[in-house]
Amino acid sequence: MKKIPVGILGATGMVGQKFVELLSSHPWFKVVALGASDRSVGKRYGSAINWSMQKALPAQIGEMEIVACEPNFNCDIVFSGLDSSVAGEIEENFALAGYKVISNSRNHRMDPDVPLMIPEINSDHLKLIQNQRYGKGAIITNPNCSAIGIAMALKPLVDHWGVEKVHAVTLQAISGAGYPGVPSLDILDNAIPFISGEEDKVETEPLKILGEFHKEGIAPYPMQISATCTRVAVNDGHLACLSVKLKKKARREEIIAAWNNYVGEPQSLNLPTAPHQPIVYLEDERHPQPKLHRNLENGMVVSVGRLRECPLFDWKFVLLSHNTVRGAAGCALLIAELLAKQGLIE
Repeated sequence: MKKIPVGILGATGMVGQKFVELLSSHPWFKVVALGASDRSVGKRYGSAINWSMQKALPAQIGEMEIVACEPNFNCDIVFSGLDSSVAGEIEENFALAGYKVISNSRNHRMDPDVPLMIPEINSDHLKLIQNQRYGKGAIITNPNCSAIGIAMALKPLVDHWGVEKVHAVTLQAISGAGYPGVPSLDILDNAIPFISGEEDKVETEPLKILGEFHKEGIAPYPMQISATCTRVAVNDGHLACLSVKLKKKARREEIIAAWNNYVGEPQSLNLPTAPHQPIVYLEDERHPQPKLHRNLENGMVVSVGRLRECPLFDWKFVLLSHNTVRGAAGCALLIAELLAKQGLIE
């Protein structure tokens, strides 16, 4: 098939680089435009960045010239890894010009007419773009990196037993802070028990993700989340320790089976970026671990372990998700693949 041309906004940042890495060998998409701030415009991409990905920068993309983040890209779809300080207006300008914008930024996540998407969970929320104010264009967002893993692990529990309350403590990798990120003297031999703005996202975004679609918007899922978010000295991979109160009684083996058997629309459609098994339960009590499990199925799996009874709620467990793949660029690619499969982009 002829590849679909795509552009990247914020292409020089950590999420932008991850978009480049994942798109460079994608079977459906081809990068034709790299947008960044004024200080990088006109430069060759390879000379303007500090390439931080594990795979080598493809020579062809390295030779591409960086352009301004203005809606004159020769494509219909753009991925946004822009910083939230500038993302809002730029993304709206592209949408108003007819582009489908898939954003990793927080600016439009909670807009009533904007899907906050994890394709395995809420592909039906795409219907929201039919009533957006952008004409032929649209804005679709993927959630916060920690919220994605948490929502994925909660979804089978919501479907089978319902969830009333969640207590979450995250241990988040330094790559989530971007580049140059957290100063080394702050994070080495240390853990930082605060990430600005993070707890609010973890407490609110899953309610919209797991909510029910209505013509007038999304009815949030009725549960309470209390979150404490911390930064730890791990390169990639966000851990989260959850305690959950269910609406109905469940047995341990039933919960594990619900995780292991869970599939969504991307698996049914066999989308290129979709993992065969999006949630994997690991029986070893020492698992999951970032070094061992963050790259399962190319970083798109949420791994879960240590399920045990909770003396305060019902059950408690640990989950792991790759924050820059499943929690950012990989989720955005999955959204784009879903759009393409449904004929919503040319």
